[in-house]
Amino acid sequence: MTTPFNDIVEKHVVKNPHLEATEWGWEKDAIGFRWVMNTLSERYDLPCFVLENGMGARESLNENDTVDDDYRIEYHRNHIQKMKNAILEDGVDCLGYITWGPIDIPSSSCQIAKRYGFVYVNRTDKELLDLRRVPKKSFYWIAKAFKSNGEDLD
Repeated sequence: MTTPFNDIVEKHVVKNPHLEATEWGWEKDAIGFRWVMNTLSERYDLPCFVLENGMGARESLNENDTVDDDYRIEYHRNHIQKMKNAILEDGVDCLGYITWGPIDIPSSSCQIAKRYGFVYVNRTDKELLDLRRVPKKSFYWIAKAFKSNGEDLD
């Protein structure tokens, strides 16, 4: 069931056919992210702080009992690099970068099928299973990126 807000958003959103999107239609646009940072900086001349950046994906544990979420690493790598470009090349005053929740939690629609975190929680929408927490591949990557203050994005 859609809400009136969702109806308004869907009516006015123009999809960019040149951008890759998630399963839920959310486009991945690191260049647009940099553009928004610059626009806000020019318009308001105030520092910015990036909050809740990330992407959702349908995930499950693989045979090695982990999640190889290279798509999440690529997403954050691209966005952090464009943020660095906005700061170092364009002069945007940015105070920090915070991702969406670090652990998988149910979304606002009470579903866990769309996972955002760096730590997998072993449950489904219908069953709690054992609720075990399993660090995803992106967990180790984001820890390294944050520890290096964005210098090590490999």
